[in-house]
Amino acid sequence: MDVTAPARPTTSRAAATARRPWWLVAAGPGAVVVAVLALLLAGMYSDAFAPLGTFSDPGALVRWGLPVSTVLAEVSLSVTFGGLFAVSFWLPPGRQRDRVLFVAGWASSAWAVATVVQLVLNYSYVSAIAPSASNFGQGLWQFVQDVELGQISVWTIALAAVTSALALGVRGPVGALWTALLPFAALALQSTTGHAAGAVNHDLAVGAMLLHIGPAALWVGGLAALLVVVLTRSDGGTGAGSGGARGRAAASDGREVAATAVARFSPVAAWCFALVGISGVLSALVRVAHLDDLFTRYGVLLQVKMLLLLVLGALGWAHRRWIVGRLTRDAEPVRRLFWQLLAVEVLVIGAVSGVAVGLGSTAPPVPDEVPVDASPAYQLTGYPLPPENTVDRYFTEWAFDPLFTVACLAGIGVYVAWVLRLRRRGDRWPVGRTISWVAGLLVMLWVTNGGPAVYGHVVFSGHMVQHMILAMVIPLLLVLAAPVTMLLRAVPTRKDGSRGPREWVLALVHSRVGSFVARPVVAAVIFAGGMIAFYFTPVFEWALSNHAGHVWMTLHFTLAGYLFANALIGIDPGPQRPPYPQRLLLLFGTMVFHAFFGVVLTTGTSLLVADWFGNMGRPWGLSAIDDQQLGGAIAWGIGELPTLVLAVVVGVQWSRSDEREARRRDRKAERDDDAELRAYNAMLAEMAERDGSSPGRDPRDPQR
Repeated sequence: MDVTAPARPTTSRAAATARRPWWLVAAGPGAVVVAVLALLLAGMYSDAFAPLGTFSDPGALVRWGLPVSTVLAEVSLSVTFGGLFAVSFWLPPGRQRDRVLFVAGWASSAWAVATVVQLVLNYSYVSAIAPSASNFGQGLWQFVQDVELGQISVWTIALAAVTSALALGVRGPVGALWTALLPFAALALQSTTGHAAGAVNHDLAVGAMLLHIGPAALWVGGLAALLVVVLTRSDGGTGAGSGGARGRAAASDGREVAATAVARFSPVAAWCFALVGISGVLSALVRVAHLDDLFTRYGVLLQVKMLLLLVLGALGWAHRRWIVGRLTRDAEPVRRLFWQLLAVEVLVIGAVSGVAVGLGSTAPPVPDEVPVDASPAYQLTGYPLPPENTVDRYFTEWAFDPLFTVACLAGIGVYVAWVLRLRRRGDRWPVGRTISWVAGLLVMLWVTNGGPAVYGHVVFSGHMVQHMILAMVIPLLLVLAAPVTMLLRAVPTRKDGSRGPREWVLALVHSRVGSFVARPVVAAVIFAGGMIAFYFTPVFEWALSNHAGHVWMTLHFTLAGYLFANALIGIDPGPQRPPYPQRLLLLFGTMVFHAFFGVVLTTGTSLLVADWFGNMGRPWGLSAIDDQQLGGAIAWGIGELPTLVLAVVVGVQWSRSDEREARRRDRKAERDDDAELRAYNAMLAEMAERDGSSPGRDPRDPQR
């Protein structure tokens, strides 16, 4: 009898080594090397590394070290941001999530070190003082104190240091999301530097730059996180005997996590690709005036970068088309193709990063210098004074804002896609809600890009038109669209312990902070009291003179109005709303305060932000104080119509609530044969019988 000896168990280390492709392990460090090489090649072609002159050249070390440190800082920032984002939205608890957090924590440390080196070399480059010079330290101190670029660099270093301290201690999605806000803030600061800082259309350039580097960082960091997940899955769980069974189960779970992470990253990558492409075109329009400019050094590098982006888009499409749906089968050819595409994608995106830094170090064909315009309006706003603000020009004048344009169009697209998803599933969704959502975002698009945005920086009345529509018209339309209810119905529930949009929204709605600010009285205080805190403090001037302040102002007014409208007429789950009579009292009480605010402005003789509106130098229109009084009348008058609409909606909901209650009672009576009425009649009969049998009373006497 021939007995075959049992196969010797394969050790976990050997099996992991056999399964892990060496070229995939090298893809991450290889991407950094490729980025540096691409930077060097781009720098040789462009003027990034060229000597600045005999007396203004800080030395080859600075000229070559600054772009390299910039590449390392941006790559490490991206890995940090993408890893924290992956933990916040993609990955369930487990070994993969812990490994991604570990990599993100060390990447944040590398980012902090690289930003310090970048600051030192940046100062040496702009000042033409070598780091070895005796007066270098004193000049560097003045640079970080007095120069905006130095101040932004210091803030970036602080954000990197805090991120490094927090990222190494983060253990869950909540902490990861809060920590991810820090590198995002650093990206927002970075969008205000470079070519965007000196571009003629500053707000457009800054907005386009943020739309470019933010999604690009998420894309790069998401790929890095995906690479870590795949590698962790590959070496997770092998062995023999009972350990082998556990290993096979762990490997199966690892494959599931990896496949799910790829599927969740795919639409995010598609959004990033679209935003990077759109913002790249916008940035090119700002800096490239003619087709001939595409053949300059800047133009050629721009074309190379766009070509590499198209290659990345093709690889992403290949992921989604060929691989995502087949990964769970664990077919070896499919896994191998996935690994190959992932490795190539990581390397290509490293090349894009290097070319991007080289592009940022090359002078564009359109000079960044702001043209000389001595008009007061241009000195204050950065734009030429628009024509007189007639009613028709509020619909014909435009100032393109890429951030809010993309946000509004994306919001419309996502909502309509969810409606179609419900329809394909056989669920109904009221058409009126869809119309309300689309109308609200179209009005938002006009307010942030049209006449209210143009004249809101120039005259107080234009600003008040923008404020009233943001705070009272748009929130009313958005609340009636029930966006939270739509999200809860259209987005599937996560069952693996991770948090998607549905889970995050529910967590926010039911959190202590969310429940507190959504309370009707608190929402009314934020809505009404926020106007006083905004207009009679330096916040108003900050919102006028700073693009970030303007963005904050727009979001604040819209969110405050949304909370107030949702507390009164909201359909979505949220706060414990008071009875309808109290809602009407709260509405009219808030509107009385709002009217009082309008009266104060209408009768006031002290000009708000006099250094701004009083020095605009307008040859047309009312005087600054008369225009402010007109703005008060607008605040008083425009507020009346939304108040009436809110009151009508509250009344209609009250009536429908009574009708629903009556129908509910009728259905209950049909089910139990009117048991409640019969019990009530029996009680009356018993009381009558008890009263009739009382001693000393004649039941025939109606007076007793």
